[in-house]
Formats: sequence, structure tokens, C-alpha cells
Amino acid sequence: MQSRRFFLQTLSAVALPSSGLFSKEAKHLAGVFPIVQTPFTDDNKLDTRTLAEEIRFLDRTGVQGVVWPQLASEYYTLTMEERFAGMEVVAGAGKPLRPAVVLGVQAEDTETALKYVKHAEKLGPDALIALPPRSWKENAKIFEYYKAIGESAGRPLFAQTIGDMSVDFVLKMISEIPNLQFVKDEAGQTLPRISEFRRRANPRVRGIFTGGHGKTMIDELARGSAGTMPASPFADLYVRVWDAWQAGKREQALDHFSKVMLLVTEVSAYGTPGVKYLLQLRGVFKNTICRADRASALDEEGKQLLKQTLDFVRPLLKA
Repeated sequence: MQSRRFFLQTLSAVALPSSGLFSKEAKHLAGVFPIVQTPFTDDNKLDTRTLAEEIRFLDRTGVQGVVWPQLASEYYTLTMEERFAGMEVVAGAGKPLRPAVVLGVQAEDTETALKYVKHAEKLGPDALIALPPRSWKENAKIFEYYKAIGESAGRPLFAQTIGDMSVDFVLKMISEIPNLQFVKDEAGQTLPRISEFRRRANPRVRGIFTGGHGKTMIDELARGSAGTMPASPFADLYVRVWDAWQAGKREQALDHFSKVMLLVTEVSAYGTPGVKYLLQLRGVFKNTICRADRASALDEEGKQLLKQTLDFVRPLLKA
């Protein structure tokens, strides 16, 4: 009951922002928010047409939101011009559709991150998300980075935690940066951290999201998480888990989750090329070209096994 109460409080807070910073028509930021993969053309350029189709595909799966570009999007391989163009596609393709749009604005320094914030703000997303610079370890620098982003943004902001970002540190940032109200938690042991955020019951925390392919999604929901940011090719399976859980159908949620885990196991073995191959099998991507994760184990046998697993769960797929 305690975790259920926490979730309802979170949902209520998202629905009715109290800070005055955000539109009354703001979408609920809770549910399945896949990290959108970045498609490339055969000559290794950003494929904006396929990126737009991926957003439309995710809308058909029933997800509550989309997020781009983050680690799984290979954001660190993209030029600034590519990220600007991709933001425009994701925000533009998503506007007439149901999912909330969350744009990633992280960079390796604050000045560059603020350029992404400025461009993202023009596009009217539902929220922004930022990782801290990967080389930074000092909490004071990370705090100033998020503070600068928060002061430049008029949207709700997610902090994606990594490394040694403790719950205490995250709550301190939330208490001092008005629009930093959401967390994608990937620092340390996620499950006990979700419980700690719940026990601390800070009213400014409007939602704790998770990642890691949603490998512990059921446990996360039981502890009060507001959502997950998994891979995109089988997002409709995560939606089935989410919907069953919210309807109180716990056994059905577990059954659907067992199908999720079959594919999670496969993509964990084959990496980003495996994720893109599943999108290719679903008629969204034209190829599996990656700028990162070039040493993947995906070979012809791996492709065959991925196809067999996808075919097994296909009756549960919506898009």
C-alpha cells in the first residue's frame, strides 16, 4: 500500500504542477518512455526520415513518452548539427501524437549543454533530461552544471544519475533547482535507492524513472517507480507490463514481463546492433549501422535467434 500511495502522489504531482513554470496542459510524465535509437544511412549520416518513423512506431506501441538522444541513442557520436536536426524531428514528429517528448541536452561542458537547452526550448518538448559530463566526479561541479541547465530551461528537468551521485546529493539538487523534479536513476543499486527516495518523501520529487533495459521493472514498480526508459524495439511489451500492473493484474504483469526478459537477454548479448536489428525486423529501420558498439557479437546466427525470439512474442506486439 505504501508504494501504491507513493505512485499516486507522484502521478498527482505530475498532473498538477505547483511551481507555475509549466503549462496546465502538460502531459503526465509517468509510464514507459523508451530511449529512441538513432538511425544512420548506409553512408553513416543521420537518417532523419527513419528517426521520424521510429517516433510514429513508438506511438503505435502505446508508450507514454519518448526520449532522445541519450546513451543508447549514441548521442556522444553525434555532431551538434545532427543533434539539433534530430531534436527537431523528434519534437515535430511527436507533437500530434500521444507520447510526451523528452529531449536530451547533456554535453561534456556546461556552455555546450546550454546551447542544447536553448535549441530544445524552442521546440516545446514536455521535458528535458541531462546526464552529467562523463569525466566529472566533483559534486560541486555537477551541481553547478544542473543549476545552469535548470535556470536556462522552462521545462521539467530529469537528472540522469550515474557513478557516485548519492540520494542525498540528488535530493539536495532537487531542493535548490526548481524545475529539477525527475530522476532517471542509474547510480549504484537502483532498487534500494527507489525505496530510499520513497521513504524520504520529498514533495518536490515528481517521479523516479529507471533504465537498464527494465531488467527489474516489476520490483521497481513495487517500490514506487514512476516509469522506465527501456530500449525501443519491443516497447509494446513494456507497455503491457505497465498497463497490467496499473490495473492490479499482477500475475498478468509477471507473465508479460517474462516475455520482455527473453528479448532483454538477447539484446544484452548483442548490444546496440541487436537492438537496431529488432527495429529492422519490425519494419522501422533499414539497417543496423552503429557509430558505437562496433565490436558487437551480432552475426548471422545471432540474427536468426533474435528473429525466432521476436516471432515467439509477436502475438503480444501492437505496432
